[in-house]
Amino acid sequence: MEGELVGILGFVAMLSLVALGVPIAFSAGIVGLAGLLYLRPVGAVLSIVGGVPYHTAATYSLTVVPLFIAIGFLSFHAGITTGAFKAAKLWLGRIPGGLATATIFASAGFAAVSGSSTASTAVFTRLAVPEMEKSGYNRALAAGVCAVGGTLAALIPPSAILVIYGILVEESIGALLLAGIIPGLISLLVYAVVIAVVSFLRPEWTPQQPRVSWGEKFKSLSGVWGIFVVVGVIFAGTYFGWATPTESAALAVVVVLIMAIVAGMTWPQFREGLVDTVKTTAMIFTIIWAVHIFVRFLAFTGLTNTITNTIVELDMSPQHLMVAIVILYLLLGMVLDGLGILILTLPIIYPVVTALGFNSIWFGVLVVKLIEIGLVTPPIGLNCYIVNSVRPDIKLGEVFRGVAPFLVGEIVIVTIILFFPELVLFLPNRMN
Repeated sequence: MEGELVGILGFVAMLSLVALGVPIAFSAGIVGLAGLLYLRPVGAVLSIVGGVPYHTAATYSLTVVPLFIAIGFLSFHAGITTGAFKAAKLWLGRIPGGLATATIFASAGFAAVSGSSTASTAVFTRLAVPEMEKSGYNRALAAGVCAVGGTLAALIPPSAILVIYGILVEESIGALLLAGIIPGLISLLVYAVVIAVVSFLRPEWTPQQPRVSWGEKFKSLSGVWGIFVVVGVIFAGTYFGWATPTESAALAVVVVLIMAIVAGMTWPQFREGLVDTVKTTAMIFTIIWAVHIFVRFLAFTGLTNTITNTIVELDMSPQHLMVAIVILYLLLGMVLDGLGILILTLPIIYPVVTALGFNSIWFGVLVVKLIEIGLVTPPIGLNCYIVNSVRPDIKLGEVFRGVAPFLVGEIVIVTIILFFPELVLFLPNRMN
C-alpha cells in the first residue's frame, strides 16, 4: 500500500475515533503508533515513540505552560477577578450597557493573568451574571457576554493555546504572545461596540446604573494594580528582551503568589491550586506527545508533502486559498474543541500556509482567533456549555441567543486580521 494512502486511512481513523468520543490524545497516539508499526520495524518504532515524551518535555519553550497555568489558579485566590470586575463596574456602569461592558473589560483583565478561556467564563458567570440580573439586564445577553468575554484569554497573553501552537509548529513563543496583544485589544473594543449597539436598539435590556462618586472610582483602582504588575512583568521582559517568556512567567508566578498570600490564601487553597496546575499540565503534555507521534507517522507516509504540493499548484490565488482555510476553521470550530482543531489541522494546513508565503506568526494568531469563535458557536460552543453548567437555570438556547450579536463583531475582527496583518506583526517585529 502506498504511503499516501496509509496516511489518508490513518487520518480517517483518527477522525472516526474522535467522533466516537475517544479523547483526542488517545485517538492521535493510537493511530500514530499503529501507522508507524505498519510502515517501520518494531524496534525502530519503539525507539521513535519512546523518545517522544522525553524530547518533548525536555524542550525549554514548553516550561512556560505550567507557569502560565499556575498564574491563572493563583490569581483567582489573590482576588484579582473580584477587584477587576468591581473597578470596571464603577468606571463603566453609567454608559449604555455599562455592566456588560464592565464584564468584558474585567474578563480581559483576568485573561491577562490566567490564559484560560474556560476559567474566565466560569468565574464571570458566577460573578457578573447575578449582578446584571439584579440590575435588570436581559438574562440571555448577560450569559452571552460572559461566554464571549472568556474567549479573550485565547489571544491576550499569557495564552496557553498560542504557546501550544508555537510548540507544535516550532515558532517563537515570545513573538506569538506579543502578536496576540493588539488583536486581543481590537476584539475587546469590538465587543464593547456590539454592546453599545445592542443597548441602543434594545435599551430595556441594559438599564442605566446609578451614579457613583469619583472618589469611589479611584478607590476601586486599588483592586486592579496586580493585573498591571503581572502584565508588565510578562510584556516588558519579553518585548525588551530582558528575559525569556519562561523567565518572565516564572517571575510573574512569584508576584501573583505574593499577592495571593497577602490576600489571605490558605494552605489548602495553595495546595489545590498546585494540584490543579499539575493535572492541567499533564493533560496538555499528553496531548502534545500524542500529536508528535501522529505527526511523525504522517511524515513517514509523505501525505503532508503531497497535499502541500497539490494545493500550491492549484490555479487559485493564495488569498482565495486563505479564505477557504478560514471557512474550514470556522466549520471545525462548530464541532471540535480548540486543541482538537490544532491537532487535526496543523500537520496538513501549516506546511501549505508557509509554502504559500504567509507569515507563521500571523497565521497562528488568525487560527487562535478562529478557535475563539468556535468556543461560542453551536453545536459545541464550549464556553456556552460552561455558562449553562454554572447556571443550569439559563437554558443553552438562551446563551447562544445572547452570543449571536457578537458573531457579527467576530466577522469584523477576522476581516481586520486578514487585511491588516501588520497590526498582528507590529509588536513581534519590534521585540529585542
